[in-house]
Amino acid sequence: MPTHDETRRFWRDFAGLTPEQAKAFRRAVKRFVEDLPAGKFRKSLRVKGVEGTEGVFEMTWAADGRATFEYGPERIKGETHILWRRVGTHDVLGAP
Repeated sequence: MPTHDETRRFWRDFAGLTPEQAKAFRRAVKRFVEDLPAGKFRKSLRVKGVEGTEGVFEMTWAADGRATFEYGPERIKGETHILWRRVGTHDVLGAP
């Protein structure tokens, strides 16, 4: 099971989501975690690097739902560590 942290900004963003958006994000994270060990994500998540920002990636969780993250140093040997940076609409990509 991967480990994770979230930035304060992520939590501020998350607090602004509607209950439906939060539920959709959680569903997408479940799929993300399922795919993480293989290092290949299902197409519906559209995981890719954020243009112009080295080491920061985005995940699509709804038509206008995006989350940004980066990989961090392992906390548990052999387990991926994720730092969730932002969550919200496509606008979060302006300051990922």
